[in-house]
Amino acid sequence: MKERNKFCWQSFGTTPVIGIIRNLSSEIVEEVAPLCKKAGLATLEITMNTEDAPQIIQSLSMQYPDLNIGAGTVLEMDDLERALDAGASFIVTPVLNEEVITYCVRNDIPIFPGALTPTEIYKAWKWGASAVKVFPAIQLGAAYLKELRAPLSKIKLLPTGGVSFDNIESFFQAGAFGVGMGGALFNKSLLLKKDFEKLYLHFENVVSRIRSFGNTTEL
Repeated sequence: MKERNKFCWQSFGTTPVIGIIRNLSSEIVEEVAPLCKKAGLATLEITMNTEDAPQIIQSLSMQYPDLNIGAGTVLEMDDLERALDAGASFIVTPVLNEEVITYCVRNDIPIFPGALTPTEIYKAWKWGASAVKVFPAIQLGAAYLKELRAPLSKIKLLPTGGVSFDNIESFFQAGAFGVGMGGALFNKSLLLKKDFEKLYLHFENVVSRIRSFGNTTEL
């Protein structure tokens, strides 16, 4: 197993967004990663159903030890093993898998499991989740997150799925600990055109918008 870089909670707290990289080629990721770092996006998730995901995780972990490079779409223990072998510093899942969660907790690996209902969210938290990924967040919106926060106020919630530049503030106002952003962050049209200058400006705008909300994340 490759030695993992230590997850930096302070970097995440400064810009509490997980940038979700899914189905991008390793060549494109090599272009995008330094732009993320320059813009202040410190936490990147490579989904395990992306082609060459372990190699991308390993490469980014080695090149950018000061970034949080993790693995997403971890469903089973074999996914987890491949992610950790590549050096992932945190793990994100779309579902509840107690074995995956407890292994990460036992080995001091930040784990953000996916859940939607109050019961699922509570289970994930009781099993030791670092924060619970509320997925898919857009289906029920920020109002749902606010309702969850009333009885589950001690649980750190990280809405993912449909979070965009336009609605991100509403999720933080509803009490989000952080958010996960995929397509809304890694703009497909800019990537297809390889317009990395505009993509960088887009990253900067997102970071600026998040930081304008103030210190929303309690670490």
